[in-house]
Amino acid sequence: MELKEGKERFIQSWGALGSSWGISRTMAQIHALLLVSPEPLCAEDIMDELQISSGNANMNIRALIDWGLVYKELKPGERKEFFVAEKDMWEVVKSIITQRKKKELEPMLKVLDEISEVEGNTPEAAEFQEIIKEIKLFSNKADSTLDTLVKSDSNWFVGTFMKMIR
Repeated sequence: MELKEGKERFIQSWGALGSSWGISRTMAQIHALLLVSPEPLCAEDIMDELQISSGNANMNIRALIDWGLVYKELKPGERKEFFVAEKDMWEVVKSIITQRKKKELEPMLKVLDEISEVEGNTPEAAEFQEIIKEIKLFSNKADSTLDTLVKSDSNWFVGTFMKMIR
């Protein structure tokens, strides 16, 4: 397989994977392109390579910067902004976990806190309260585990994971 074909397949596959993290296909494709690019790219390079519009490129680059997956890099003598991806996969995973937690888990924890105050003395109310209590307990454990994971280093994670699967 030629490099060009391998690069295209990676960008397409990473783009499809992006929807699993809760981001758009284009955002993931831009991230993939920057991951495999040996040099920082400007927005025009990204647009040309992926055949996307200026607005689409700029919006998704800004989102990737917000996620901590892409950084601006200045080149002396250049007026354009250049972009480079975080290439440390452990940092990439931690950024994705942090963003997913913020977008999905934390709002759910807030709702669970609010609805755990439901009152009532009926069997239906008791069942509701018990289920919410169990979901809240599990969700808080997940939140705590994800916090520990994000604060840890890759060696700790790999060692702990290997112990779990033995």
